[in-house]
Parts: sequence; structure tokens; C-alpha cells
Amino acid sequence: MSSNAMARTPAFEAMLSRIRTICTGLPEVAEEVDGHGHTVFRGNGKTFIFTGDHNLEQTPGLSVKTDKENQELLIASGKYTKTPYIGQHGWVSIHGEPDWDELADLVEESYLRVAPKKLAKQVQNVTRP
Repeated sequence: MSSNAMARTPAFEAMLSRIRTICTGLPEVAEEVDGHGHTVFRGNGKTFIFTGDHNLEQTPGLSVKTDKENQELLIASGKYTKTPYIGQHGWVSIHGEPDWDELADLVEESYLRVAPKKLAKQVQNVTRP
């Protein structure tokens, strides 16, 4: 584990496991720990998922990139908030237990926002199980 990575709660590890499963269908995804200790997922070197373990709350956090319209709808649903510092770029955060089917769609959308056209086309031509 990187020296930047903090001790992880079981809830965070369970969330990461689910995110990894979703990301297995996406080409050329890298999982890394960034300089702030967040586990991030990158496509083509660009981050499309940020995760964090909020030990005081015992709930893992997850942020994905979306477009401004979808961001407004997600925030209006009450399940998401604008991600601090990067929310102006379409990022939303969820804390607690997500709707995993909805989140799988959001992860794919986030990936497609950073993927080069060649990789995006591969994803768009495959039907997710």
C-alpha cells in the first residue's frame, strides 16, 4: 500500500470491490492512489472516479464526472452532492450505499467523458451484462 494510502474501513473495501467489478468491462483502466490518499480510477491517464474513506462517518465516498445537466438532475434527486473543488466541472459525489445499477451507468458515463474516441467506441459497441 502506498505511503499516501490510509487505513481502509471494510465498507470502503467493499465499495472498491464493486467499483473494480464495474470497471473490468472498460478498456485500459488504471487504479491508483493519488497524492491525497484517494483511490482513483483513470482512463487514458485522466481520472473518472475519485473515492475516499471518511473514517469519522464510517461511510465511503465516491465521485464521478458527468455533464452539467445530469449533475443538476442527480443533485435534485437528493442522493448526490456537488463535489467540493471540482463540482463546477460536472463532478458529483455520493456518500453511503448507492443504487449500484444507477452507479454502473454513471461510472460508464464518467469513463466515456475521459476516454479517447477509440476506447469510447469499444465501450459503446459492447452491451454490459
